[in-house]
Amino acid sequence: QVQLVESGGGLVQAGDSLRLSCAASGRTFSPYAMGWFRQAPKREREFVTAITWSGGSTFYADSVKGRFTISKDNAKNTVFLQMKSLKPEDTAVYYCAAKSGSRWLMTPGEYDYWGQGTQVTVSS
Repeated sequence: QVQLVESGGGLVQAGDSLRLSCAASGRTFSPYAMGWFRQAPKREREFVTAITWSGGSTFYADSVKGRFTISKDNAKNTVFLQMKSLKPEDTAVYYCAAKSGSRWLMTPGEYDYWGQGTQVTVSS
């Protein structure tokens, strides 16, 4: 079993930066990829970014390219999401997730484990 715990959310102003962390624990943690998703009220959960655990390849939603950066620390089983130039439309609960398969990195249903989420609120 794998547990994912996010941290780092909060209330910021437009233009500010924020860094989220996701720490993974479990007997043998070796996912194919880790991803970040977000869900705003009355909206479906959407893909934000993902990183392959071994090779470090990264993928981003168009809405966050150039503003968000995903990174990882394999030794600490931790993935990070650095968010810059935040906008009010970035307001959402942010979830990290882990998947074992190599396909469909942008599809929430393809992820095996999820964290509890952390709230990010960006005021205008």
